[in-house]
Amino acid sequence: MAIDPRFKAFLEGIPVFGGLADGTLERIVDMLREEHFQPHQVVCREGETGTAMYIIGSGEVVLCRTGETGKQIRVVRMGRGDFFGETTLIEMQPRAATAVAEAVTTTYALSNKDLYRLYREDLQGYVMVIQNIARELSRRLGRANGRITEMAEETGDEHTQIGIRAPIKPGRHPLK
Repeated sequence: MAIDPRFKAFLEGIPVFGGLADGTLERIVDMLREEHFQPHQVVCREGETGTAMYIIGSGEVVLCRTGETGKQIRVVRMGRGDFFGETTLIEMQPRAATAVAEAVTTTYALSNKDLYRLYREDLQGYVMVIQNIARELSRRLGRANGRITEMAEETGDEHTQIGIRAPIKPGRHPLK
């Protein structure tokens, strides 16, 4: 089955699907589940076990995280062509944020079961998707590190650290 050229161009512009062969892209299109959300409707909740990533076809979604006081902090606003939840395709962890539709929104969901099916049917395509996800996560981590640095400078915090690792004892291999 041929993909609508406009939808194909849309998907090819999304980093997760960049560089895929037409056959792989067609497989993925067949796997995508279209979902519709009204303004203020929750797409997924922080802390839930995630099973799918979402690509925004139209509308807007805001990702929120719960702060230490319990208040919802708006972290990022996303629109057409943006995607979120991709880490659930790689690791079964609770969702890191709540996603809320800001407007009438259409998403396309790709589940971890679909990705496993891609692995079984099209190993080369699967590897490309995983590499694309890794590249995007790396970009996002770089932007987050930049923002942490900016915030530390703005507040005069010279000691901002995400975590402290225990020192390695001299003469001991770090992986043993």
